[in-house]
Amino acid sequence: MTPTVAEAYAACLEITKTEARNFYYGIRLLPPPKRTALSALYALARRIDDIGDGTLPLEDKRAALAQVRKDLGRLDELSEPVYVAVADAARRFPVPLGAFEELVDGVETDLCDVRIADFDQLVGYCRRVAGSVGRLCLSIFGPGSADADVERLSLYADQLGIALQQTNILRDIREDFSNGRIYLPADELQRFGVRLALDEHGALDDPQGRLAGYIRYAAARAQDWYALGWRLLPYLDRRSGASCRAMSGIYHHLLLRIGANPVLVYDRRLSLSAVEKAQVALASLAGARS
Repeated sequence: MTPTVAEAYAACLEITKTEARNFYYGIRLLPPPKRTALSALYALARRIDDIGDGTLPLEDKRAALAQVRKDLGRLDELSEPVYVAVADAARRFPVPLGAFEELVDGVETDLCDVRIADFDQLVGYCRRVAGSVGRLCLSIFGPGSADADVERLSLYADQLGIALQQTNILRDIREDFSNGRIYLPADELQRFGVRLALDEHGALDDPQGRLAGYIRYAAARAQDWYALGWRLLPYLDRRSGASCRAMSGIYHHLLLRIGANPVLVYDRRLSLSAVEKAQVALASLAGARS
């Protein structure tokens, strides 16, 4: 039975609340119409990402991603709650559905062992898996004025997504390496004399501190991408700007922590506490009001 639009959005909000606490802290600052629409876009993006990270055999993952591509072309025919909500959001907002196709492209890259040759290739990957999400978010946030240069704002949203993805990559070096994925550019690792390995406890092995040196370098570069992406903020309305500040601010705090002490990511998946996330969200709202 096809759910009502309200039921579909409720399901997406629950997915977002359960699966993406960083994201959820940000969207809570939005008015209800934007909050529900953005939760729908997140729920579909999460589904795509989960296909890549799940335990299905490789060919089943490829088939599942192909099915998502097909479904994107017939949203109005589908009765599954996430698709019902996305279809409604696309009717109410200028959602670039092609950005989901880019996300699928990026996830397909993750299906096999990943090796990145250089930073340009890394930027291309980040643009597909995270810049696409930035542009999806912008379609719901909307520019704060009718005469805004949408193409320029899309660039800023893309750059902010790339900044967030670089943060994810630095946070998840150990986990990704354990799964056969190395997103750190090979030419840069060679230049820094880094050879990724795990010690007997399963932590990243860095006896000479070369990996730590590289992480500091990469974290500083990611900071520049945040500066590029945050050029978007003045063009958003107050609550959209607060939401964007909160979501990106949580990841930026992580990046600062990683850059200051790289060894924190050697044996764990670093995260902020619930209290710290709430503080970032409140500061973002206060900043928007000022």
